[in-house]
Amino acid sequence: MQNQKHLVHLKEGIHYLNCAAKSPLLIKGEAAMHKALDREKNLHLRTANDFFDRPETGRKLFASLVNCEPKQVAFMPAVSYGLSSVLKNVPCSQGQHAITIESEFPSDYLALESWSRKHGAPIKIIGPNDCNQPLSDWNERIIDAITNNTAVVVISAIHWMNGYKYDLKAIGERCKEKGSIFIVDGTQAVGAMKIDVKAFNIDALICAGYKWLFGPYSIGCFYMSERFNDGTPIEESWMNRTNANKFSKLTNYGMTYTDGAGRYNVGETSNFLLMPVFLEGMKQVIEWGPENITEYCTNLAIPLHNHLKAKGLDVDQSLFASHLFSISLPSNMNPNDYTQSLADHSIYVSARGSGVRVSLNVFNTEEDINMLIETLS
Repeated sequence: MQNQKHLVHLKEGIHYLNCAAKSPLLIKGEAAMHKALDREKNLHLRTANDFFDRPETGRKLFASLVNCEPKQVAFMPAVSYGLSSVLKNVPCSQGQHAITIESEFPSDYLALESWSRKHGAPIKIIGPNDCNQPLSDWNERIIDAITNNTAVVVISAIHWMNGYKYDLKAIGERCKEKGSIFIVDGTQAVGAMKIDVKAFNIDALICAGYKWLFGPYSIGCFYMSERFNDGTPIEESWMNRTNANKFSKLTNYGMTYTDGAGRYNVGETSNFLLMPVFLEGMKQVIEWGPENITEYCTNLAIPLHNHLKAKGLDVDQSLFASHLFSISLPSNMNPNDYTQSLADHSIYVSARGSGVRVSLNVFNTEEDINMLIETLS
């Protein structure tokens, strides 16, 4: 796969290694936004179908990325909304508990904490071990913690700070065996690596759109398996009912929910300005292919990992995603200060935890990596 920098807005001389924070704007995405704005100037041309056609396209695009039926996809403004929608429909019996991982993203943990308080169920936080290779058996520790008393497991597909890859297939199989509901935050994975909700036995997958799907802020998708098809949404939008496109009959309040996960869509799903940009992002990612993106990032990062290894800073790369990983810093070095020093050289990464998070995509170049290596030296 060739470099794709020509398809995004990035100024020359800017070395943006920070897609995990926010993807750059696609040129096609900008064009879609301008077209949507022009449409707003001509509202007399809007029809009932304009409210529903783009979301339906979006469902199909997201479904193709995660291997699910389009009707099981809903739209959300943020991960917190998607998680709240799912957890509202996760039951808990006496003596059961929830499981999540150490230093999980706040939206994930806080949603689970709210569920825990509601049901009076403890949360078991599973972290790595304390030995010289603390991350080597993290997956095994998670799997061992899942028992018949585990009501729900909430984890990210990869760790958002350091890119540690969780064995979703093995964890999903364990959850299925024990009857636990498996919820995955795919925000830092979907679009950059292969995610298969069926193969991994994922019950719900939540994904913000503004990172690896090249969408705008405040719009994303979530998959909910058929087990939630009769659940209760956190709001009642008229657009989630079966005859919503029949504007003359909207006061027929007896209408039923749309099929699948349609009842969970956030209100005003049409989102006439943001939705077109989001669709262009997903189309482009599908055209590139997540597995091709993985391969591109793997090859691009080889010189950097070789440099870090020579400095004694590299880790076992088989444990981490190719598109997102962390560089450890000496204990006397402040990650925020170091990130700013890189920014002073037009290199943009993120300070996360005690390290510096580097995140790559197909718009990154060998020059970006060489500049980072030179600055690290």
